Amino acid sequence: QVQLVESGGGLVQAGGSLRLSCSQSRRTFSTFAMGWFRQAPGKEREFVAAIRWSGGSTEYADSVKGRFTISRDDAKNTVYLQMNNLKPEDTAVYYCTAQIGTTRSYNYWGQGTQVTVSS
Repeated sequence: QVQLVESGGGLVQAGGSLRLSCSQSRRTFSTFAMGWFRQAPGKEREFVAAIRWSGGSTEYADSVKGRFTISRDDAKNTVYLQMNNLKPEDTAVYYCTAQIGTTRSYNYWGQGTQVTVSS
């Protein structure tokens, strides 16, 4: 069983930056994609960004385009989310997720890391 371990959340002022990291607990050779979702209090979980493991193509929610960058380090089995120009509305619990195996749905999830942006 693969576990996703997140780190990098915290408290930052508006306009600041944070970088989230998510590592797989063991190397897998069947990762199709990894991504990030977030959930703010009282709201549904929403898609933030994703990256294909082979080729590195990326996808972003409109709300974060131009501010967030997703990247991966294949050697470290790690995906990153660089968040710049943070806004109070970015405050949420951020969840790392992965599509591993033959499924094309996100079948592995991290425990979540809190990101709080103060105004």
